[in-house]
Amino acid sequence: MNDLPRAGGATSTADRLTLSKLFRLQWEPAQNAHVLLYPEGMVKLNQSAAEILKRCDGTRDMNTLIADLEQAFSATGLGPEVRAFVADAQLRGWLE
Repeated sequence: MNDLPRAGGATSTADRLTLSKLFRLQWEPAQNAHVLLYPEGMVKLNQSAAEILKRCDGTRDMNTLIADLEQAFSATGLGPEVRAFVADAQLRGWLE
């Protein structure tokens, strides 16, 4: 089933991507960037990371996320980079 955790943080394309409850994504004017806030600190995000994480709201699976980003930025071929970022974000505990 898609509910089961996968080794190494791998994500099935059917999984709905959601920000971990331990983190809060917000715009930080002092940093002039989106940041992830958590009890021990803050992670400043670049624009690409912020655009991906803003869309990890539990309503999109991986394929829908990629299609949404490609449409928003009039780009194609974003899949490999998005998948790599999502895998890294999962390993860091940013995504559930």
